[in-house]
Amino acid sequence: MVFKRLLGSLGVGGPTVDTVLDPGPARPGGALTGQVHLKGGKADFQIEHITLELVARVEAEHEGGESEGVIAFERFTVGGGFRLAEGEQRSVPFSVTLPWETPITELHGQPLGIVLGVRTELAVAGARDKGDLDPLTIAPLPVQEAILEAFGGLGFGFKSADLEYGHIGGTGQQLPFYQEIELTPSPQYAHQVNEVEVTFLAHPGGMEVVLEADKRGGLFSGGHDALARFTVGHHDSRDWTAEVDGWIRQMLENRAAYGAHGAYGHGAPYAGHGYGDHHPHEGSHRSGPGMGTAIAAGAAGLAVGVAGGLVAAEVVDEIGDFLEGDEEDEG
Repeated sequence: MVFKRLLGSLGVGGPTVDTVLDPGPARPGGALTGQVHLKGGKADFQIEHITLELVARVEAEHEGGESEGVIAFERFTVGGGFRLAEGEQRSVPFSVTLPWETPITELHGQPLGIVLGVRTELAVAGARDKGDLDPLTIAPLPVQEAILEAFGGLGFGFKSADLEYGHIGGTGQQLPFYQEIELTPSPQYAHQVNEVEVTFLAHPGGMEVVLEADKRGGLFSGGHDALARFTVGHHDSRDWTAEVDGWIRQMLENRAAYGAHGAYGHGAPYAGHGYGDHHPHEGSHRSGPGMGTAIAAGAAGLAVGVAGGLVAAEVVDEIGDFLEGDEEDEG
């Protein structure tokens, strides 16, 4: 879905901007391509720069509870330095490289409820206007998809996904937030855990996989969170079902809790989960957006059952509402 907006800072008669992304989802670390279509206004204008800004809806936990907002996590200047004549139509093609940690928004074409967008900023004659906002669709990397399908093959189900503001301690995380994909346990582990959260932190050389399990309490012990971190290569060829099952067993046996150096993945110690700017989750409190239906994602894939509701058009409206609120606050 594409929105065309008049440059509000220039008033009636200013140029308009319409950014169109190429069809199909992009992937983390891959190219995002498209064109920025400009139409001149009722006079000539100097286009100083055209900037694309990647934005995401994130959750932040604090002492007062939890809040949501929009954060910009990357900017690209894709054009500028030319004069747009009165009424002139011009297209500026672009190809930019997405951050490796860009969250995934769909699995096998089914939305996970993650809200990402591309906002276009046009600087004209000293004035700036965020004139266009488009939804951004991100498919998983092959190794991410293989790991999620392995969870599905083991009987885990999709519960929700969200973006959490903060950093995971002891990792190479680059963005100011991280994605959590929450899974319901398979029957084999249902007596041990309430849910399992998966976080992917990709980089050019591979990927860190951070697992967190909300363990059930026993007769004489309370529940706690078990944590583990593992590293994989982008082109690793493994029996992923057996690998993921081993990860889960290792995580539960190590009994790692918040603040403990207990879980190890391929020799790398897990240094704790979100010290400082991230507070541990207490219980199961997610209410992530989605389509409110259960969908089988592939023959042995993850069972996608998203609770809540955002469709493609509403994704843009959702981000747009947040952005307009932010701009009003700034003003």
